[in-house]
Amino acid sequence: MAPRPSPVYTLVAALSWPVLYGLFRLRARGREHLPDGGFVLAANHNSNFDPWPLGLPLFPRRYLRFMGKSELFWTPFKQFATAVGAFPVRRGERDTAALETAAQLCREGHVVVMFPEGTRRKKGLRKRYEPRAHTGAARIALEAGVPLVPAGIVGTDRLGRLARLRVAYGRPIPLDDLAGREDAAQVATERLMAAIGELERSA
Repeated sequence: MAPRPSPVYTLVAALSWPVLYGLFRLRARGREHLPDGGFVLAANHNSNFDPWPLGLPLFPRRYLRFMGKSELFWTPFKQFATAVGAFPVRRGERDTAALETAAQLCREGHVVVMFPEGTRRKKGLRKRYEPRAHTGAARIALEAGVPLVPAGIVGTDRLGRLARLRVAYGRPIPLDDLAGREDAAQVATERLMAAIGELERSA
């Protein structure tokens, strides 16, 4: 049985439901591609609001676990962040403890969300150059032996204009052929980012 959300997560999801599906007309497709058990769910990152439309279509059957920058884990926000599924990561350095925590959560059946771009896109960034994707999502999936699932999110960068929110979940990225390769994480990340881009364009 998949892990169940905390009461706080359930409350936040219930309060968010009419806002996202009513005001922002959230629509999601591709849920049939999502595997049972734990997996890494990786998406493009336009806004701090991204986890809401990414996770709400999976509620209440599944809920999201995600890394939050360690600076946010102060009392009492630490208790709230933990209750809604977050766990800390030290940005700007290779936080092996956070990656190990994420891999263990996946093994326990959780859905761990990652944004390979690492930070929100600045306005116009995609037109100037493509940000270098981090390999963390792929490394967690490979370490934990769980699927790596891409997703595309559209509309969260235009919330002020009440843009329609769209989410597209994709099929798991093929990883079986990468066993034993030194560049496995990099190749998996390249496949992942290509899939995310395609889903974002079609969402």
